Amino acid sequence: MTETSVREILDGVWHTLTGETPGPLELTGAEDVLPGPYRVAAAATTAIAAATLAAGELLKLREIDPGVVTADTRHAAAAFASEAFSRVEGIEPESVWAPLSGNYRTTDGWVRLHCNYPRHEAAVCWGLGVPGSRDVVTKTVAGRIAREVEHAVVSAGGAAAELRSPEDWAAHPQGEAVASLPLVDLAPIGEAPKRTLFYSDRPLGGVRVLELTHVLAGPVAGRVLAAHGADVLHVGAAHLPRVETLVRDTGQGKKSAFVALDTEGGRARLKKLISRADVLVQSFRPGALERIGFGPADLAELRPGLVIADLSAYGWEGPWARRRGFDSLVQMSNGIAWGDEPSPLPVQALDHGTGWLAAAAIMTALRRQVTDGGTWRVRLSLAGTGRWLDSLGRKDLVSSEVDFSDLLEETDSGYGRLTRVRMAGGLPGAEPHWAFGTRLPGVDKPTWTP
Repeated sequence: MTETSVREILDGVWHTLTGETPGPLELTGAEDVLPGPYRVAAAATTAIAAATLAAGELLKLREIDPGVVTADTRHAAAAFASEAFSRVEGIEPESVWAPLSGNYRTTDGWVRLHCNYPRHEAAVCWGLGVPGSRDVVTKTVAGRIAREVEHAVVSAGGAAAELRSPEDWAAHPQGEAVASLPLVDLAPIGEAPKRTLFYSDRPLGGVRVLELTHVLAGPVAGRVLAAHGADVLHVGAAHLPRVETLVRDTGQGKKSAFVALDTEGGRARLKKLISRADVLVQSFRPGALERIGFGPADLAELRPGLVIADLSAYGWEGPWARRRGFDSLVQMSNGIAWGDEPSPLPVQALDHGTGWLAAAAIMTALRRQVTDGGTWRVRLSLAGTGRWLDSLGRKDLVSSEVDFSDLLEETDSGYGRLTRVRMAGGLPGAEPHWAFGTRLPGVDKPTWTP
């Protein structure tokens, strides 16, 4: 390991989460399992170990010995690239990128446009005044400065990011805001009685998790919670587009239902679901749920004792707090992809890292709810995770040829026979696993199982 060891990194994260020292733990593997200068494998191992340790602490509350928690860098690397290994009936997955998504050269640098959803593609066309043609967009962007393109697309309701240097980001008002925020913000926001855990031999047995998320970070968090025994219900909308490769990969062990939140009936249904939930994970843009009556204060009143996890792109403070963002865009904005040409991370580490850390924080909040009571709120952001990754230093660019095949398994799913990465993180007292494979979107009723 280079400079700060993974164990030392984990000690810091665990202290941030809990104020404690981690319990028995075994970390294995080398960081050369992923290419590039950033310590992505170290970050992945740390995040997975933190989530597994948090699950172990819940086992202790059930008077079950968790045993020695384990995390391996090779398995962590595979877990952080899980969507790349996902297969249905052995067939290579389709690309997660839409035709107009990608990096474009400008007169003074580069800009990335995110067009994976029709409304975002429409915003690019509207903001730039062009048809939906890659050639036309390329030619148009090439004649404009990057910041102007970013502003035009974002102002039209789209998602774009100029390639900034680390120095530019550090001096940017949003960069300064992110630097002022913790990696994980975990705090009580209301009073509630202490939680009683019903009998289970799994860390999250009997815990109901309502997941209002999309794309990757939030779904990864829900997938981790499901692997530790939570009853996870993902709620989406039938009319909204989905990236099926990501849905198949992150839907392990979850039920899936549709609720139209733009209708009075749908909001009433959501209120009923929340009233019986233990955890709410949401990745709407900051303020979006509040506008329809589900802000933190509303939730604390509706369901005292709820653990609320809010995930965002650029953080919850600063001028970009409400800006649309995705892993690939945040890497452009914060300087991680900086170079003569954009140089992204080998995996979508900001998404996966935020998801695993969110799961660790949620389980820690649940533990505090058992011991102290209260309604708890957890906040993380992709930009915050990026800042933490940057703080870990650099490693040699050289990487080894790695075989991940022994970390894959097959299972039945709503899509057919599914190949997936086995759940990472060892917990001898209750090994994490998914009770079933990914279900088709919307096949379940929006209710809790009695």
